[in-house]
Amino acid sequence: MSKILVSFFSASGVTRKVAEKVANITGGDLFEIEPVNKYTSEDLDWTNQQSRSSVEMSNPSSRPEVKNKVPNLSDYDTVFIGFPVWWDLAPRIINTFMEENNLENKKIYVFATSGGSSVENSFNTLKNTYSNLNFISAKRLSSNVSENDVTSWVM
Repeated sequence: MSKILVSFFSASGVTRKVAEKVANITGGDLFEIEPVNKYTSEDLDWTNQQSRSSVEMSNPSSRPEVKNKVPNLSDYDTVFIGFPVWWDLAPRIINTFMEENNLENKKIYVFATSGGSSVENSFNTLKNTYSNLNFISAKRLSSNVSENDVTSWVM
C-alpha cells in the first residue's frame, strides 16, 4: 500500500485548510512547509515592490529558509505539494523545500490555491526546473473542495 505525504506552504491559512482536506481524503500525513521567518501581512503586499514576497518572487534564485524537514521522507512514495500561487508561480519557499528533500522516485501531485490564477504555469515551471522528478498532475483547489473532486483527480 502506498504511503502519502501532503506537504503544504500556507501564508494566510487558505492552503492549510485545503491541505487538511486532501490529507483526510487521501489518508496522507500532513506536513507544513514553514518559513524560518513567518510572513506578515506587509510581507505579502503584492502591490509593494519592496515587500518581502515581491522581492523574493522577482529573484528566481531566492530560496527562503525552511524551518523544518520531513521526517522519514523515504517512507513515502507519493507526495502532494500545495501552495498559494504567487505571481503565477509557486512561492520560492517551494523551491527550497524541493531542493532540501530528495523527491526522486516519488509520485508528485501539485495543488494550488488562488483567487484567479491557474496552476498550469506554476506546475510547468516546477516540472521544467526539476525535470528529474516524477510530476503526475496538478490541480487548483478551493477551500470548498469536495471529496469527489480530490478522489477523481488522484485515484
